[in-house]
Amino acid sequence: MAIVVRLSEIQFSEGDKYRELSEKLTLRNDTIYANRGSVFASDGSLLATSMSQYEIRMDAYTVNGEVFEKNIRALSASLAKMLGNSTTYWERKIRKARNSKNRYLFIARKLGYTDFVKIKSFPIFNLGMYKGGFIAEQSTVRAHPLGKVAQRTIGYDDYRGAPGIEGAYKKYLIGKNGFRLKQKIAKGQWKPINDRNEKEPINGKDIVTTIDVNIQDIAHHSLLRQLEHYEAEHGCVVVMETNTGEIKAISNLGRGTSGKYYEKRNYAVYESHEPGSAFKLMSMVVALESGAIDTSTVVDTGKGRYRLYGRYINDSKRGGFGKISAARALEVSSNIGFARLIEENFGKKPEKFINALYKMNLNQKLGLPIKGEGAPLIPSPGHELWSKNALPSIAYGYNLKLTPLQTLTFYNAIANGGEMVRPRFVKEIRSWDKHVESFEKEVINEAICSKKTIGEIREILKNVVKRGTGKKLYSEDFSMAGKTGTARVDYGDYAKWLKDKKYISSFTGYFPAENPKYSCIVVIHKPNNKKGFYGADVSGPVFKDIAQKIYSTNHIINKINNITPDFKSVKSSFEKYYTISNKELKLIPNVKGMAAMDAISLLENLGLKVNFSGVGKVIGQSLKVGQKIVKGSTITIKLS
Repeated sequence: MAIVVRLSEIQFSEGDKYRELSEKLTLRNDTIYANRGSVFASDGSLLATSMSQYEIRMDAYTVNGEVFEKNIRALSASLAKMLGNSTTYWERKIRKARNSKNRYLFIARKLGYTDFVKIKSFPIFNLGMYKGGFIAEQSTVRAHPLGKVAQRTIGYDDYRGAPGIEGAYKKYLIGKNGFRLKQKIAKGQWKPINDRNEKEPINGKDIVTTIDVNIQDIAHHSLLRQLEHYEAEHGCVVVMETNTGEIKAISNLGRGTSGKYYEKRNYAVYESHEPGSAFKLMSMVVALESGAIDTSTVVDTGKGRYRLYGRYINDSKRGGFGKISAARALEVSSNIGFARLIEENFGKKPEKFINALYKMNLNQKLGLPIKGEGAPLIPSPGHELWSKNALPSIAYGYNLKLTPLQTLTFYNAIANGGEMVRPRFVKEIRSWDKHVESFEKEVINEAICSKKTIGEIREILKNVVKRGTGKKLYSEDFSMAGKTGTARVDYGDYAKWLKDKKYISSFTGYFPAENPKYSCIVVIHKPNNKKGFYGADVSGPVFKDIAQKIYSTNHIINKINNITPDFKSVKSSFEKYYTISNKELKLIPNVKGMAAMDAISLLENLGLKVNFSGVGKVIGQSLKVGQKIVKGSTITIKLS
């Protein structure tokens, strides 16, 4: 009677309490994460997107016995063809799971949407979750269809942090999560209760960047070739549209422990360093704008070695340049010339020179939405870095720091007539092809100096390429203007530096010289000085290559002759190879070491379905070499 009374209490008086407790222990809402919005290049090419992946499992016990026996062979054959292994293997696996009442048998993971739809149509599975035991768990992964293009600028938003565009604009990208009700089953596993979600996720909005894929490709590969040739530590290149500030290309490559280069850090945005001779342009603008000098002012650079405040200043030319004009001092990048011009005209009132630099916003961050912008540093009298040598050192690019993007922004202002515009990475926000928000040009400084000074500076920068330090880069086919830069690095211990000299090489400018469309900066750190280290030799060729290829794409080639060549011999060779391959290739070939494009083409021509991961050459394959080819089966190749 006591037991009956207690059961009655549990059933009726305390029933709701225990039912609620049971549901808490056996039911839960699993979050369904919303797909992040995609990131696009300016032409609509995908730079980053969320892709659905599916994990497939089977409730082998729930399937009707008659249905199971009638279709198990067909299901096993379909799985074998799609996933590999034999039909017998799959039939044994599923039968074993059914006998052991396994309601959560693992079938496959990391399937794309196309494969998900296909496997869902297989016998038994096509009956759905309740009658066919088909269970599909969806997840999303971030994919970059164009590989490593501008990887550090595109960025990410995960456990590593939130750098780049992905981090800066995550409030638009993240969307709203949904949830799905699941029930706890044997062995601590959780199974969806319904085919549908309790709350559908809302995907994030899309970002349209300013990146031009073609220019990005040119910049990336040109920089990579030069880094490899000069065995440099790292480098960056940025291409900006002069009138709008839109970043058309940005590549940041550093050398890894393996010796290969990859997008290691966003050097263009975060790395502030002494710009060296690139800063002589800023000094020249201040000197001209203040009226202290004009372009014809003569300065005596002597024989290339000048002592000032107990320290020697040297020029690159042995024997020196002698007496030259201020304009020529910039063309040949004379350290002595700029140290004397600035010291003699501003030495008694250095604040006047420093304040003029500040007025041109050179002491301020650009205010980029991307995290991690390096802070500029231009010391003034009273600063801990200030000394008697500070002013002449700043005049030719030492004792101060700027990031590559900050330097480029100033040169870009010279190119567009004096208007300093903020670099821009994003054009608009879109949702399902509908416009949401635009990002227009932002002006930092409407006029950094007078039109007269701009005109004089632009003429000198043209002559730098024609007859100055950049004359190796001159071409009659297209015009460009700019300034070379070579700066010592890690020279604190001068005796140690003399044994292993390290430099930063740069070239900053714009093109075409007459009506600039793009500005560009190339910075390469610590090239092998036995091969070269001057800006014109190391960084200048990258600038020229980018300018030349953009020219050839947009300006020079207007039409080509429509001539159809005779491909009879090529066609004959192909048909001969095709005949031989059909006769001989009945077994899985060894594709290790082949380029991805060649391996995929070969395997698909053999009737195989190819999945791959990574980029580069093949380093692994899922199907064994020499195994008999079963047309329609899947092979997965791993790329380096």
